[in-house]
Amino acid sequence: MTTETATATPRKATRPGIVAQYLPILDWGRRYDKTIFTNDLIAAVIVTIMLIPQSLAYALLAGLPPVVGLYASILPLVAYAIFGTSRTLAVGPVAVVSLMTASAAGAVAAQGTAQYMEAAITLAALSGVMLAVLGILRMGFLANLLSHPVISGFITASGILIATSQLKHILGVKAGGDNWPDMLGSLLAALNSVNVWAMGVGVFATVFLFWVRKGAKPALMKLGIKPRMAEIGAKAGPVVAVALTIVAALTLDLGDKGVNLVGAIPQGLPPFAVPSTDIGLISQLWVPALLISIIGFVESVSVAQTLAAKRRQRIAPNQELIGLGASNIASAFSGGYPVTGGFARSVVNFDAGAETPAAGAFTAVGIALASLFLTPLLFNLPIATLAATIIVAVLSLVDLKTPGQLWRYSKSDFAAHVATIGITLLAGVELGVIAGVAVGLLLYLWRASRPHAAVIGRVPETEHFRNVERHDVFTVPHVLSIRVDESLTYLNARWLEEYVLERVADQPEVRNVILLFSAVNEVDASGLESLEAINHRMIDAGIGLHLSEVKGPVMDRLQRTHFVDELNGEVFLSHARAFAKLVRDDGNDHSPMHDNARGMI
Repeated sequence: MTTETATATPRKATRPGIVAQYLPILDWGRRYDKTIFTNDLIAAVIVTIMLIPQSLAYALLAGLPPVVGLYASILPLVAYAIFGTSRTLAVGPVAVVSLMTASAAGAVAAQGTAQYMEAAITLAALSGVMLAVLGILRMGFLANLLSHPVISGFITASGILIATSQLKHILGVKAGGDNWPDMLGSLLAALNSVNVWAMGVGVFATVFLFWVRKGAKPALMKLGIKPRMAEIGAKAGPVVAVALTIVAALTLDLGDKGVNLVGAIPQGLPPFAVPSTDIGLISQLWVPALLISIIGFVESVSVAQTLAAKRRQRIAPNQELIGLGASNIASAFSGGYPVTGGFARSVVNFDAGAETPAAGAFTAVGIALASLFLTPLLFNLPIATLAATIIVAVLSLVDLKTPGQLWRYSKSDFAAHVATIGITLLAGVELGVIAGVAVGLLLYLWRASRPHAAVIGRVPETEHFRNVERHDVFTVPHVLSIRVDESLTYLNARWLEEYVLERVADQPEVRNVILLFSAVNEVDASGLESLEAINHRMIDAGIGLHLSEVKGPVMDRLQRTHFVDELNGEVFLSHARAFAKLVRDDGNDHSPMHDNARGMI
């Protein structure tokens, strides 16, 4: 038996210095000039206008005072500008993480208490430390535990929960609930106490914000405003809604009519805060913090990679973990709560022309100025307006097309998707994402334990081999060719052993078996044991066992064992050579073609 190997000239990898690797600002900062500064500044102005009402609204969703949303939009943006690798990702409070914060903090303290605020700050610190440690250990791959169907299902269910939770503010009623049935039941029970003034404000703000998304820019352009300025004006829609409803609250004395207003907001920069070191509290929050970290990281990296690809840029996922970790730690020590990269504001940042993370730092300056000078103006802002801002933002997250697409494409992914949606709606966000991961892993293990393998034959007048059940191919009764389409691991090795023995039993004429290994990337100890068992069974039956197209790394490992020496056949470089030699050696190359032809592989 001979083994052919290929050699390649090694290349030295160019790696950045250790400091530059962990401080991306040293890379893009060297090329910063006046043009980039101008573009970043313009983008920051646009994002600041959008972020002010969003920050207030998302803090409300998290069960925190609105000003906390502003606190979470200052230092975290500066920290990401230093440590993050995406040129356009905009970090700050987001809807899904705000909902998860409310769920986690609400489990240990009542909203409005100092303990609740302490829990939110501690969540940010725990999340930040976890993300940073994962980044330093280069473990960004852990986010792969959340498949796209699970993430999509979780975000859809979260969007429904968030929108439902805000209806109480739109209607001006008292309602609650930790899951969808409880929320709906509470709302139905409170319908007899609807405040028509609050509902009027909420419905107006919701309709206006939906119109702004699609109709504001064309309307402004019809007035003769240039497209660029019209787009900026459209992005300011939430600010306009805030201003109009504040004026309405003052003019109509809505506060005296039972409409809930934001009230006094502390004026000034974020205070210095210290996360709790109470072991009991940390033990209650570490699991939610881990889930928040993973969900936030996956959402953030997905957005960052999408936007980077449009400009042929790249991000470093492990460094992104460090950047997001630093942002959350900064949020904790400035009185904020967990943050991550937001889809909507990142797209706005991208479209507005941001070129570096400095745009986020400029946005932080804008938010800081708003905290210093604009908060007194928000005293008469109706809570219903902030609720409308949340509803309009999160309904874009609800994707009702994916279930049908997954049903047609993959029943197992559909099951994971629907399970995530159902359990999130019925049991809450934490159990929903845990269940989604569990279902996804179980389905993956089930699929991995039953890999695909096929009996193959040669396509006439070629050296290609295809599934006999799908193609009209040439076979001979005494040579059995089997293509193994998965790596051999402890999950599936026994299955392959049974598959080969069943195929041999079905063809008594077989004198040689060839296993095509072109798709096998790994053979673990259990896989090796099954190969050895197959070899011994073939020896006992007087049948030769051969391998073909074994990849180099797999062959290297096999050669470190006794398997290759004990193999009663050969290892061939190509399956065509193996098939031709075994057919020729037997002296029978005139067997009829297989008569199955059922489409393409």
